[in-house]
Amino acid sequence: MDTSPIRISDVTVRYTSTGKVSSYCVECFHDGLKEHREVKSSDTGVLTNKVQALVDRWEEKWQKTLHQNSKVESASAAEAATAEAQRALAECEQLLAHTLAKDDRVDWGKLKIHKPFSWAHGSVPGIQYKPKSGEPIAAKVIQIPDAPERTDAKYKPRFGLLDHLLGFMKRGKLEAMDLLFANDIQAHSITRTKAVETNSQRETALRCERLAFEAAREAYDAQVAAISAKVDELHNAWSKKSADAVMEHAELVLNASEYPDWLNPDFAIGYFADSGMMIVDYQLPPPDGIPTLERVTFVKSRNETTEKHLTDAKAQKLFDTICYQIALRTIHELFEADEPNAIQAVTFNGWVEATNKATGRTERACILSVQALKEEFLAFDLAKIDPKACFKLLKGVAASSLAQLAPVRPVIQLDRDDTRFVDSYDVASKLDESTNLAAMSWEDFEHLVRELFGKVFSGPGAEVKVTQASRDGGVDAIALDPDPIKGGKIVIQAKRYTGTVGVSAVRDLYGTVLNEGANRGILVTTSNFGPDAYKFAAGKPITLLNGSNLLSLLSDHGHKAKIDLAEAKRLLQNA
Repeated sequence: MDTSPIRISDVTVRYTSTGKVSSYCVECFHDGLKEHREVKSSDTGVLTNKVQALVDRWEEKWQKTLHQNSKVESASAAEAATAEAQRALAECEQLLAHTLAKDDRVDWGKLKIHKPFSWAHGSVPGIQYKPKSGEPIAAKVIQIPDAPERTDAKYKPRFGLLDHLLGFMKRGKLEAMDLLFANDIQAHSITRTKAVETNSQRETALRCERLAFEAAREAYDAQVAAISAKVDELHNAWSKKSADAVMEHAELVLNASEYPDWLNPDFAIGYFADSGMMIVDYQLPPPDGIPTLERVTFVKSRNETTEKHLTDAKAQKLFDTICYQIALRTIHELFEADEPNAIQAVTFNGWVEATNKATGRTERACILSVQALKEEFLAFDLAKIDPKACFKLLKGVAASSLAQLAPVRPVIQLDRDDTRFVDSYDVASKLDESTNLAAMSWEDFEHLVRELFGKVFSGPGAEVKVTQASRDGGVDAIALDPDPIKGGKIVIQAKRYTGTVGVSAVRDLYGTVLNEGANRGILVTTSNFGPDAYKFAAGKPITLLNGSNLLSLLSDHGHKAKIDLAEAKRLLQNA
């Protein structure tokens, strides 16, 4: 019966919207530690190494947990438990300092297989195997004894006086020796035949074992070579700033980060190559998941122990500093390991899953969010900063006390897997003063608007994407702006109209903003808005840009065009 606390799921294959394999994923569970991790990679060999590394860490952590859970039954054991408690509390204060002494760059060589090949299948009796490699090296040979000779002393009878006087006695002894010799010859023949057969069988088995060993070793060598090639391919792609490779590298960096046993790091990463923005959604520990034990005392008179924990106020303060340190530490590790300079900014969103004491339900909330630009962040001396003060300097968003688990809006939190997104194409470069925006195709107009707002939202991490063409009045583009004040998710609708845009279009946009969970909406048209449209938009997170505003915005970014509504009406009527 398998009693291992570790469970590993089957491999799940994930695909892109075009049907290509994007990654392989397995779920790992440790029932004893109550931990769950999702491990993924674009290569199955690298995935295997990642899972094995996780299992090794879990095994070490589990053994420590079993040891720590042993009953304290003496004053010396209580002193040891107190020393361990003090060490754990000190670690909480040194989470950021711990990583500063480490080189966070990925050791690509460690991702490859260096363990010598070892064959554990060899178990055929009579075959000799090398102790470490399991290589079959020889067959144990059964030695065949020499055939008996009639002249051997064994077959020479001893005659007495009576044997010489009585001939029949002498003959009887000679016949007995002849019979003994004959029996030994027969027994030798049988033994020899069996030995020859066994030796032949062992030689055949040795050849088969050698073939099996060589086949297994070749397969192992091929696997080692394939994994090495994949690692080299990943390394090369990362050095060239491939988006997928940059994301996988970031996972390697954060997975390699050494945290205390009580902290179970888990995270999701997004990366946008155009802007060099990396977003990390990080699972922080709940307030009741951090160390609070200060002292263990053994009471000899009662033969029992008592525990002293941090006060609620101290525990809340410790929780806050832990969360701030994890945020800064994660950003530091990603920047330090970014040798190709693919990451220009990191947005860290810290999430906590805990029981809401008012409802008794488990809820998940973002309790802190911060964005750091690389050049600014690397200029900080993290060995001397106060984590909370540094977080505020970066304009991080959080409640005054993180331990209260008050949710905040992430600086930027986006679903980059929105299946509505399509590839954009260039329109603006083809514009000139003769181009009538009101007469261009509605699809070209939507891509022009996307391109224009791609320049408007051009800071680190900003991005504008066009949605699938539908002509249904829905979302035409989505801007993703990481600015903590004016940014967030912005819905953009483009209306290539020749008539006045009424209130219904603005009302529809407002409903879309609410449905999308966006921060605001922008409605762009080639014509004008009616008074009722402006009245409805007043006081709402909606921006209305008419044809004149659009031409001015294009001009600000170096493009000339015109809007001739009358000409557009004639062309559209004749189309």
